[in-house]
Amino acid sequence: MKTKDQIALQALESESIKISGAEAVIRCLLAENVDLIYGYPGGAIMPVYDELYKFQDQLTHVLTRHEQGATHAAQGYARTSGKVGVAIATSGPGATNLVTGIADAQIDSTPMVCITGQVGSHLLGSDAFQETDIIGISTPVTKWNYQITKASEIPEIFAKAFYIARSGRPGPVLIDITKDAQFDNFDFAYQKCTGVRSYKPVPALDTHAVTQAAELINQAKKPFIVWGQGVILGSAEEEFKDVVEKSGIPAAWTILGLSALPTNHPLNVGMVGMHGNYGPNILTNECDLLIAIGMRFDDRVTGDLKTYAKQAKIIHFEIDPAEINKNVKADIPVLGNCKESLKALLPLIQKKSHDQWMGRFEELMKIEIAEVINKDLRPQKEGLTMGEVIVSINKHSHGDAVVVTDVGQHQMVACRYANFGQSRSNVTSGGLGTMGFALPAALGAKMGAPEREVVAVIGDGGYQMTIQELGTIFQTQTAVKIVVLNNEFLGMVRQWQQLFFDKRYASTEMVNPDFVAIAKGYYLDAKKVDKRENLHAAVAEMMASDKPYFLEVCVEKEDNVFPMIPTGASVSDIRLK
Repeated sequence: MKTKDQIALQALESESIKISGAEAVIRCLLAENVDLIYGYPGGAIMPVYDELYKFQDQLTHVLTRHEQGATHAAQGYARTSGKVGVAIATSGPGATNLVTGIADAQIDSTPMVCITGQVGSHLLGSDAFQETDIIGISTPVTKWNYQITKASEIPEIFAKAFYIARSGRPGPVLIDITKDAQFDNFDFAYQKCTGVRSYKPVPALDTHAVTQAAELINQAKKPFIVWGQGVILGSAEEEFKDVVEKSGIPAAWTILGLSALPTNHPLNVGMVGMHGNYGPNILTNECDLLIAIGMRFDDRVTGDLKTYAKQAKIIHFEIDPAEINKNVKADIPVLGNCKESLKALLPLIQKKSHDQWMGRFEELMKIEIAEVINKDLRPQKEGLTMGEVIVSINKHSHGDAVVVTDVGQHQMVACRYANFGQSRSNVTSGGLGTMGFALPAALGAKMGAPEREVVAVIGDGGYQMTIQELGTIFQTQTAVKIVVLNNEFLGMVRQWQQLFFDKRYASTEMVNPDFVAIAKGYYLDAKKVDKRENLHAAVAEMMASDKPYFLEVCVEKEDNVFPMIPTGASVSDIRLK
């Protein structure tokens, strides 16, 4: 039996009604089950906003304080909900302010549709007020974009946009709509897109490749899995867990893959990459089989490609053919959605345990605990460490929270030490490394998963790039918990200056404002901690709050994040100090 909404949608899809382009935009969004959008109004998009006013009982618009904030909020929403995030802005600077978030979504495979207003079509190319070629500007950082100049194009283009954004390897799409196309009337009918000529979102699964992969896995003595966000995007968490447990293979994650497998799982051996765990990095160059699942061999993961896993056979499970052999040559590429490919693999692999090989990971973890982790989590010095704060958040959130991080030292510490028991719990800027991401992304993440606690962990540098979004959090009363780890430095840059530039701290020391006063200026509950004995009580108070809450923690100024692989070095050259 069909619901009222389904009947209404069916009517919308079959009936033709005469409406304006601006109203058509709203009806397209509703037809795609969009109920939340982030944006900032302006002249060239005003007709759409006028229609938004009429549909506000069906479609919630969140007024961010900057268009970049709208894109990051849409990203956070998409990452926790699994839906397409939507951002809307006016022409010119409104549109260009979206570009950083679009580029971030592109490299991190986040489904997003951005809608921009544009000057009237008769003014295109005349350098009119607030005119810019956003199609040309955004082409390198979108999965697809299109400029609408006739109202009649709106239904088809919107249907195509949502299909492209969410299908295959997801990504951002931008639709630019001239002002006259928003005003013009036309006969509106909406039909969802089910395919685009020449676009094949998911390659057909090659069962022969799966069989070959299984044979290699069954033969391997020292196999090693590295998984990325593809497992989460493909909703393949269960299939992945089954393969890991049946094969008995140690598995490590990239930062965007984090949370697909619980952090306390016995075969979860930690993080690979520049600030990853000691064992997984060292043993990348000792394994005899490397199984990459839903990851793209980013330079932060591989280090020097000339020395990366040269002794190993490589199996690469991947949905995007462009990623195969792009950086690391695969002996057996397995194209397709990893949910399907892992399901096909499971019956073909033998049930095994690799106790001796796992023992190597455990040995190296003991070294890391002694040299690094104890100092981070159980310090003997006076100053607070970032690791202690993450431990406290774990304790008081019971490992159930979504943790949203910005970019820098705190990001690496949070990824290393946060506990996650369920998927879609780690939201961060991976490939682009966008400072300023966390605060608006946390707002979106909470709206995408309102039943979950969302904790934003941010550095004092990145926080000030989008601090104005406190206004959005206050206005919407979204119960985000904001933790600023304040070391009065651009910490990661300072660390590099210390290690590789003889401590020449050029333009990295921060003279910060009173963060608590600013938070209180936005009428948020706020507290500052600068002593260890006050930390747990403050975090407990924050987590117990049912409102937005700001906590500043003053941490040691010149702490470094280890382990660390210097840029361009081999993963085997990972440093513990």
